[in-house]
Amino acid sequence: MNKAKKSPKASEWQGIWVVLEHAKGKVSSVSWEILGKARELGDKYDTKVSAILLGVNLDDMAREAIHRGADDVYVVEHEALMHYSWEAYTKVVTDLVEKHRPNILLLAATHNGRDLAGRLAIRLNTGLTADVVELDIEPERALLVGSVPGFGGSILAVIKCEHSRPQMATVRPGVLIAKEPDPSRTGKIHKIAPDIPPDLITTQVLQEIPVETVDISKAKRIVAAGRGIGTNLELVEELAELLDASIGVTRPLADIGLKSRDHQIGSTGVTVRPKLAIIIGVSGAAHFVSGIQDAETIISINIDEEALIFDHSDYCVVADLNEVVPELIEALKARLYSTAK
Repeated sequence: MNKAKKSPKASEWQGIWVVLEHAKGKVSSVSWEILGKARELGDKYDTKVSAILLGVNLDDMAREAIHRGADDVYVVEHEALMHYSWEAYTKVVTDLVEKHRPNILLLAATHNGRDLAGRLAIRLNTGLTADVVELDIEPERALLVGSVPGFGGSILAVIKCEHSRPQMATVRPGVLIAKEPDPSRTGKIHKIAPDIPPDLITTQVLQEIPVETVDISKAKRIVAAGRGIGTNLELVEELAELLDASIGVTRPLADIGLKSRDHQIGSTGVTVRPKLAIIIGVSGAAHFVSGIQDAETIISINIDEEALIFDHSDYCVVADLNEVVPELIEALKARLYSTAK
């Protein structure tokens, strides 16, 4: 049995590092969100912020990372890193962390980010806070404080990693706000030659099949449906089209396949921050509310006047959705028609 490696003193680990995910020459929005928060924390606690980019043809993305808040960007280019593979990515990031010793390492809570973070935590013999929705630093000991929804989103569990380094966390998409790029910012880009043995990679990408996905986390308007609508989204889809809105659903509707998981709102789905959310037939369970509570205006329609969703709504409509939603649709059509004339 391998003995766990003894971690160096916490004072030897410095800075906040962010692993940036990218595809087709663009860094993912969640990575920019995390980098923006890292910059905020770096300014607040006088800590340097660094980013890691793995892949090929990374120069433009590295410059943008500087503009969005990184002081240093570690660029590792290699053909073996063109596509995500746990073997190469885990080794390269492990080597960088062991050499430079960042105090905090942040990744996106995506399919690849979760896979990589778990493997890194094992390799580095450290703790990992998964799927955080809030981040801060306890300044006295430079401890990362990560808040994670628990009990269906009804509480936030605050987690710290007091003894191991680096302190790691994955961050859910949509819960943080990306900073706009500032072309006047300067920083350093470090080109790293990776040590990737030819026999390290045991998998190969033979074909990429694009899958159409949606990102409702950035939607300005959302029409969200719950079990109260039954199994027919026709009214919801028509209303959303008239409002130029995205469609969100609760977990039960995603479970039965009315909409894909990309549309699922809540602690086990997507967190959204629309200017307007119209919520139809949703009871208001805590795990759903945690994903929509930051909407600027919430209008809820439910036949039950004691529905929990009304406690989190700006406007409450107690009515049969099959009566009020068609009326709303007709009113919107009339308005659009008169405007067109």
